Amino acid sequence: MEGGGEGQGGDGGGRRRKKSIRRRQLGEGTSTAVPEASPVAPMEEEPAVMPGDEDDPVGPKKTGRDALSVAFRRRQPACRLHRWKATPLMSPSEGDNIPSELRSRLGWSVVRAIYQGFPDFQRTRLEEIGFGPFLRLDELTPDVALIQALKERWDPECHTFLLLWGHMIPTLEDVARITGLRVDGQAVTGVTYTSYQEMVEKLLGLKVTRERSSLVPRTRLQASLGVADARHQTGEGQAEYMAQLTSNARAALAEEEGAAADHDLRRFLILVIGKLILGTRGDPVSCRCLPLLEDLTQVGSYAWGAALLAHLIDSLGTSSRETGVAGFFPLLQLWAYCHLPSLGRGVPRRRGAVPLLQRWRFCRDERSLRRQVTLIHDALDTVPFGHVQWTPYVGEDDATQPWVERGHPYFGRDIWLHCFNTVVPLHHRLVARTLGLHQALDDWERRGKEVVSEAASDEDYFRAYALKYGAQVYKGSRRPLDPEGRISSVEGILHSTIQQRYDLQAVVDQLRAELDRAQQMVGGDSSSREDPGRFILEGQLAVAAARAEDALAQLREREQELRTALARTTTLEVEMAELRLRPEAAEVARWRQEAEAAARWQQEAAEARRWRQEAEEAARLRAEAGDLRT
Repeated sequence: MEGGGEGQGGDGGGRRRKKSIRRRQLGEGTSTAVPEASPVAPMEEEPAVMPGDEDDPVGPKKTGRDALSVAFRRRQPACRLHRWKATPLMSPSEGDNIPSELRSRLGWSVVRAIYQGFPDFQRTRLEEIGFGPFLRLDELTPDVALIQALKERWDPECHTFLLLWGHMIPTLEDVARITGLRVDGQAVTGVTYTSYQEMVEKLLGLKVTRERSSLVPRTRLQASLGVADARHQTGEGQAEYMAQLTSNARAALAEEEGAAADHDLRRFLILVIGKLILGTRGDPVSCRCLPLLEDLTQVGSYAWGAALLAHLIDSLGTSSRETGVAGFFPLLQLWAYCHLPSLGRGVPRRRGAVPLLQRWRFCRDERSLRRQVTLIHDALDTVPFGHVQWTPYVGEDDATQPWVERGHPYFGRDIWLHCFNTVVPLHHRLVARTLGLHQALDDWERRGKEVVSEAASDEDYFRAYALKYGAQVYKGSRRPLDPEGRISSVEGILHSTIQQRYDLQAVVDQLRAELDRAQQMVGGDSSSREDPGRFILEGQLAVAAARAEDALAQLREREQELRTALARTTTLEVEMAELRLRPEAAEVARWRQEAEAAARWQQEAAEARRWRQEAEEAARLRAEAGDLRT
């Protein structure tokens, strides 16, 4: 997210400065700047802009590969992960309510209407750029409770979700398959300018009233595309509403190729990128992507999908006091639907449709938001490990998804993700259960570092995971107290064993099917009976199947032992918790007894004072009676 402050002194329009990248350490309030040639100016940070606000950057600063090349080639240990980010000039507003952050100020219906209003040659250009599949997606109702529950599981140190069974994170494969955006190609970075006035007038054909503004009002962009008054009237059907929007857009857009058509296309692209792909909480649209839109033939060469993921990861790392997520939240929502279908938050539809965002819709929940979040945490703490879909895309026809085929070299790798002034690491090795490894992250052009697991076993991973995160993974209300991670360690190893049993069972079934097929061929075909190679193959399959079944039986025994150990560990933790509470209860009882004794003492002291006063009064009366008698 980017934004900025007013430049100081003079015009400053043609002057350029090099940027300063800072590395933020976990738990530190200050940042250490990477050495750069002076002069140095802070980079832009997008604040939470309210409608109508405008923002002036401190500019122009280089944000390309040159300034990052030295810093990003350093080795970083797996458990000391850093978020490379610009120095913020303004902090985002906190305490925003969830629905307002997740409700896009630019609806899908407006985007679809403009897209449908474009003449054929413009839609062809958008297809060539690679935005066609993304622009044909339907709007997805936001699952606010699911997104908030996942954000509460986010660990800003490792840039992953902390769940009972280990780390999970959306990957570049998820982005490509869910959104249809390109994840390969040039990194989305470039130059940030002090003033965008000339560029906006030249590339967008719009007048800028404030010379040093880096934001263009969304309403002005929509007006230039013919949908300024995009309002859904009461009683108006969706089809009528879309037809009216499309008609308005078609009337305002250029019908022939030329400068006016180029302006229309750039206005539409900056609207889609600034409000959907790299969406922010503010209403105006940032001009930071405008330099990349100057040459329209090169727009499709950038990895917009990777930038989307970088922007989303950066948003997840914001303060825990902030609710909601900036960025393209449907990616996070669909990722959970695909990998955690047992949560029951999504409903499948349109089987076989691509991108995958077309296959799911939100299952509406009428319960209160806080109640939904609590129930999701409970479900995450109790979901069977076998219900976690680690590889939900097996069997997909990649030939029908060229954006997926092109991205294959970037899948399953540790890599730095670029989104202008924000660069974050994608630690795929943590998802691959290799916690504690020290592997280098190469730059984007080298397609990152291929993940190779060096962990001795899954048990080593889960023990290390439980030791570090055992007290953090439980967020539900029905889980036993596990301050030292003993339960999560045993449960994690059990889940790993169950997954191994599932995988081995599939291998056994496959071997048995092959063996039956071979026996049928040998028994039914005379030529096969005379072929010694057939008998050898049958024998090899039988031996392999027997070995696999023996291993499967051993895994079942191991699973039963782990279940027994888990029950004992859980019981032991409950007993230890009770023992820890007993001294406190005894201490409270002692304090109560002492308080009662003190109260009795105070009461007795008051009685003694009253008796003393009465004795003194009696003595006085006796003295007065003696005087009278005298």
